[in-house]
This record gives sequence, structure tokens and C-alpha cells, in this order.
Amino acid sequence: MGAPTGVEITGPINGRYDEILTDDALALIADLHRRFESRRQELLAARRRRQEEISAGADLDFLAETKAVREDPTWRVAPPAPGIVDRRVEITGPTDRKMTINALNSGARVWLADFEDANTPLWENMIEGQLNLRDALDRTIDFTTPEGRSYALKDDSELATIVVRPRGWHLDEKHILVDGQRTSGGIVDFALYFFHCARRQLAKGKGPYFYLPKMQSHLEARLWNDIFVRAQESLGIERGTIRATVLIETIPAAFEMEEILYELREHSAGLNAGRWDYLFSIIKTHRTRGRRFLMPERNAVTMTAPFMRAYTELLVKTCHRRGAHAIGGMAAFIPSRRDPEVNKTALAKVRDDKTREAGDGFDGSWVAHPDLVPVAMEVFDGVLGERPNQIDRQRDDVTVTAADLLDVSSAEGGVTEAGLRNNINVAVQYLAAWLGGSGAVAIHNLMEDAATAEISRSQIWQWLHNGVTLDNGAQVTAELVERLIGEELATIRETTSLDADLLDRATTLFKEVALADDYAEFLTLPAYERMP
Repeated sequence: MGAPTGVEITGPINGRYDEILTDDALALIADLHRRFESRRQELLAARRRRQEEISAGADLDFLAETKAVREDPTWRVAPPAPGIVDRRVEITGPTDRKMTINALNSGARVWLADFEDANTPLWENMIEGQLNLRDALDRTIDFTTPEGRSYALKDDSELATIVVRPRGWHLDEKHILVDGQRTSGGIVDFALYFFHCARRQLAKGKGPYFYLPKMQSHLEARLWNDIFVRAQESLGIERGTIRATVLIETIPAAFEMEEILYELREHSAGLNAGRWDYLFSIIKTHRTRGRRFLMPERNAVTMTAPFMRAYTELLVKTCHRRGAHAIGGMAAFIPSRRDPEVNKTALAKVRDDKTREAGDGFDGSWVAHPDLVPVAMEVFDGVLGERPNQIDRQRDDVTVTAADLLDVSSAEGGVTEAGLRNNINVAVQYLAAWLGGSGAVAIHNLMEDAATAEISRSQIWQWLHNGVTLDNGAQVTAELVERLIGEELATIRETTSLDADLLDRATTLFKEVALADDYAEFLTLPAYERMP
């Protein structure tokens, strides 16, 4: 196939790919790349500079230069858009054909169609995911398993609203080059969906909606806003049609929630508490800052920890003050058909979690599995009733300081050998699946995504470099971790059907990002270079 001047496709053009990689769609990518790539690179450089300051001893704080934005009581974001006024339950998952149908049919109000952490950026996944979304909007999608089980869409009135999550600013798309440069994965995902599906969504009475991940500053939100303005102009779509929910899943972004809403206000659909990546970000950002920022093993850190309560309550207060939705975190449990006792215990925890969120003022929450939709729906129905949201609930009782957000040491729990083993086991299994093309992976009755592996390897790195001792008295050393990796790898080989070569490659990658002296900013960066 041909391509616009300066655009090169280096990935294979498989069946129907030409329906997505059209000249006009590629021209939009090229235009956005040429206008905005230098700003993306500047913002990534600004992240690195800020990290150097924090590593040198500076603490994060609310910005003095944007104090006027925070203290101005008059501004609001755009009113909720059609299809995302009521978001009481949202389901997340990758855009493979079966998941697309099941998520849309799940009974959730919104489906986060994920090109990011629940997906592997394999070329085939990225383009076929775009095809699946377009086919779903055209109602030409179906799926039949090898065993003959068929899946088809319910009536449009029963389907969840599609909200697409493109890749974060740090990720490239190496298979689409513009003027010899790799493009931004996020811009590619956004532009392809917007070009092909914006008018399709509008024809259904909704619109092109997005979830924006991994941002660290309001200037990064400003970049997205400028991209939205340009894309709408290019397609002749009214400015403000796009709506975007920002995941507050980095600790720097927690100090700029109001500013992020302000930058996106004509396109804003609120904020989401991305809890697992938030924990990863706290560890990553403060990994060299000593025991003040040491966190217990990941399964011990709950949403009731003081620093996590501060984060979520500030998010609700900020959103509602500005007329925006506040969306709660993920329930990652996967129900088991074989162990009703496991289900009973886990579902009780899910219910408690969603009850806390609804009681705190969140307007909705996430689940990872269709079987959890009724549980979350029942909880939010009980609080909301017929109201579409509780944006009118102003949390004037909440006051959160910078010290509250940084109070990591108050989290209860320790570091055990079992916790260290679990970090190794889950991360290696996840990375093996990721390298094989699957980004949402069921491990130990939980739906794990990239954030899981990031927390696991970052905790081990932090424990190694801060002289942490396990509850049994053993110090966390490279030798201990190497030995436990070998033992856990043997267990994984015995108890799973994961490909041996993928496990070997995953183990090598895990050692690289958990044991090396130089900390990799995101493990998905070296992982992406290992895939075709």
C-alpha cells in the first residue's frame, strides 16, 4: 500500500489493515506528529529533570505558579457528555474481538477499551484492536471459539459506552515512522480511533471519548488539549466534542489535579484514581530517598492507608468542585468456578471497596471481569438511586496537605519472604504473557496488567538498594533474589502451561529491570524492543 509523503509503515499489512491505515488517517498522524512531537520530547525531558531534583532531596508540593488556578472558585469543566453522564460501573480490558463483545455486553455503563496497560503493543494488537472497535460500532463484529461458542452484540441500547485509552507519552510506535522518526504511541492510538470512529460514535448519540494515562503534569494535559483541538479542526468536528478522563496514577499528577482539569476543561470528563500505577509511581519516584518512602509489600497496602485515603479524597473533592466525574479504582478479582470459598471472601472485599468509594463520593468505579459488574452496580445503585452521579456532593470536609500525600511511612505492614516470592512469581508470569502478546493476564485469581509487574520489580529494586530485611531476618540481596527467582521459575514451569522460551525471556527481562543498578523508568520500554 502507498502512504502520504514522509510516512513509512514498517509493520506487516495483514488482512483488512488497509481499512485502518488509510492515507487520510496516516495524514492525520503525520500532521499531529510534525506539530507536537517536539513538545512531547520536551515534556519527557522535563520529567527526567524533575526526577533528578526529587532524587537529590526535593519533595513534591503544590505548584506556586498555578496557585491562582487552584484558588479561583469560578471555573468549571464542560458538562458531562452524552453516554458518560452516568458512569457508576466501568469495565476495563483489551480490544481483542471476544473482549470487545463481552465488555460491551457486560451491563457496565462504560467500557475502557485499552490500548495501554491491559494490552501488549504488538503491532497486530494495535491495528486489529482498531478494526474491532470500528466493527463494533458498525455492528459487524462477532466471534466464535474453536469449540463453537458464539458471541454477538446485544441491542445498542444495552451496550456500554466506548472510552479508549491510548498509550502514555513515554511509549513510541516503532512501526509508523514520520520523516524517519518513530511516532508517539498515544498519538497513533488516538488518531486512528478518532479518524475512523468519531463520526460513528456521534451518529449513535455519543462521542469520541478517551482515558489519558501516565501523565505527570498539567503541561502534559495541555499538550493533549492542543492535540484534541487540532484533530477536531482537521476533521471538521465541533471543538469540545472530544471528552477525556485523566488517570491520576502518578504521584506528581496528584499535586496538579486542579491544573490538569483546568487545561482540559472544555474536553474534560473528570479524573480516575489509578491506584496500582499510583503505588508504582510513588516507589519509582522516591526509590533512592531511603526509609521514609519504603512501602510494605504490595498486597499489604490497602486503600485505607492514610496516604491513599488522602489521594482519593482529594481527587473526589477536586473533581466535584469543578463539576467533573470522580471515578474509583480497579477491582481486579476474577471469580473462580472451582472455589466458592475463594469467591465468597474476595467478593466481600470487592463489596467493601466499592462501598467505601461510593460513600466517599465517587461517581463510579472499575471492575476487570463481567461477573463483578452486578456487585459494583448494586453498591452504587444503593447510593445513587436514580441520580446519574453525585457530582453535587461537595467534599468541603476534606483538607489534604502535601505531607498527607507523601506520608508513605504510615502504611502498616512489613516485607516477608512470601511477599518477595509473590512479586517474583507474578511479574515473571505476567512478563511471559506480555512478551507473547497478552497484556491482561489472570494470575492467582486476579486480573493483572503492566502496573502489577511494575510494582513488583520496583519494590524489589527499592528493597535491594535500601538494605531491607525480611521478617525472617534475611536481608534482601541480589543473591537471595536470584535464588528465589530460580525457585519460583521452577514452580511456574510445573504449575502453568506458559511457553518455556517466553519464560526464559521474561526471566532475563525481569532480572534486568529488578536487579540492575540503573533503574529502567518503565519496564515496557525494554520489553517493547524485544518484540517484533
